[in-house]
Amino acid sequence: MRSTRLSFLFIVALNCTACLPVFSQQADAYSNQNKQLDMDLKGPYKEDQTFFNGRVWRNLYYKVREDQFLYSKVYLPGSVSIDGTTFRNVELLYDIYTDEIITLTTKGANLQLNKEMIDSFSIVFEGSRRYFFKVQADSVKGYKGYVNKLYDGKSSLNVKYKKEIELLAVDRKFDQFYQTHKVFYIKDSVINLVSNRRDLFLLFGEDKVAVKSYIKRNKLFFTVKKPESLVPVIRYYDSLKR
Repeated sequence: MRSTRLSFLFIVALNCTACLPVFSQQADAYSNQNKQLDMDLKGPYKEDQTFFNGRVWRNLYYKVREDQFLYSKVYLPGSVSIDGTTFRNVELLYDIYTDEIITLTTKGANLQLNKEMIDSFSIVFEGSRRYFFKVQADSVKGYKGYVNKLYDGKSSLNVKYKKEIELLAVDRKFDQFYQTHKVFYIKDSVINLVSNRRDLFLLFGEDKVAVKSYIKRNKLFFTVKKPESLVPVIRYYDSLKR
């Protein structure tokens, strides 16, 4: 009887031992994948662990229609500033759903860069370099994370891009990404959310008459829906400021 019981316990122990590695195997696989990244870094900074500091990126939203990226779902040339050091000629994707930057390794793996270390970055799209910087404090609703700097003079114009998911947007069967943005005008160190033209004119104060005349004279069309169209107007306003 004792021999039979010991045999039974031995079999159970073997079976349990076979079950135990499931979670450790997953952890080891993830660890090995990150170790592989250390050997497969791409570009001129292959040996620079300051730049390639992050974790494997996986697309958790592949079933959602459209995509979560700004400008393009393919890698674009750009640069990244990390702890005061700028790394140029790198390939980047900007996921504006999660507000994360992704780069590529030589083996085609996607690496999400460590956001805590990033100061700013730029992306070249359609022949133009777009600049982004990181905002830490959310002093105005939505003004946090990576923000696109459109204009920087006596005053500044910045845009925060975002993508959201609309549930069952396609044929009432599939979720879909849609893009939004918020425009922020910084005047006298005060961050102002600009939702329409009227908001902007109010901020121009007594100079709004001169600005309106300039717009009419130059037949300018500008709208918050196209933030870039605000730049000539704000640049002219800055020229009036003493």
